[in-house]
Amino acid sequence: MDDPAVLLSLADRMLWVTALVAAPVLLASLAVGLVVGVIQAATSVNEQTLTFVPKLAVIAVVLVVLGGAMMGLISDFLTEIFAQIAGIGH
Repeated sequence: MDDPAVLLSLADRMLWVTALVAAPVLLASLAVGLVVGVIQAATSVNEQTLTFVPKLAVIAVVLVVLGGAMMGLISDFLTEIFAQIAGIGH
């Protein structure tokens, strides 16, 4: 393969890994924000900490539960990148 194709393939894989790592945290935060927003709209309670604290707690739980899988995905990708870098010299 030529160099531009390898770089584009690597950039594509990098974007997918980034999306897979960020998606659980972002989706959990979105869901909690939506639920809290609906509750605030129904009760007319507009307290800033009411949105911040549940999001923080849910993000912490998601990171504890899925953090190992996220780091495994990142480390696999890093290993693949380093193998490709080592293969360039040969």
